[in-house]
Amino acid sequence: MRFDIPGHGMLNVDHIVCDYNGTLALDGHLLEGVEAGLNRLAEQVTVHVITADTHGSVRQQLTNVNCAIVVIGQKAQDREKRDFVRKLGNDAVVAIGNGRNDELMLREAALGIVLIQTEGAFTRTVMASDIICQSIVDALALFENPDRLIATLRNQ
Repeated sequence: MRFDIPGHGMLNVDHIVCDYNGTLALDGHLLEGVEAGLNRLAEQVTVHVITADTHGSVRQQLTNVNCAIVVIGQKAQDREKRDFVRKLGNDAVVAIGNGRNDELMLREAALGIVLIQTEGAFTRTVMASDIICQSIVDALALFENPDRLIATLRNQ
């Protein structure tokens, strides 16, 4: 996906990296609308879900989602997520998350989106983001309705 942002330049997105719990799911259960939204995006970019899988449900919950699942360890999760974005080529990555362990990932990505949903969001992660959304469905819709994304990011 390619977006020409006035005053910012071209945003080239090849990968969308999402946290799982608090972002795509609540208490280990996929939120309504996520499956369809991710599958639509997966037709244009590679979707990655990166998680420590606290509830042990990520693989079962994402069975019908066209995405790569990356399960990370219990320690240094923030650095593991950041390093994963770097390996993909951070200039072509959109990262979406909400928690403390998502801060570095959002800061590293070409575009960081933080969500303030039921679980809330860590303050420094909010500050590391480029865009704040109220729901994952709203965040995913930015890419289906590029004028919304452009309107939020432009500075001209």
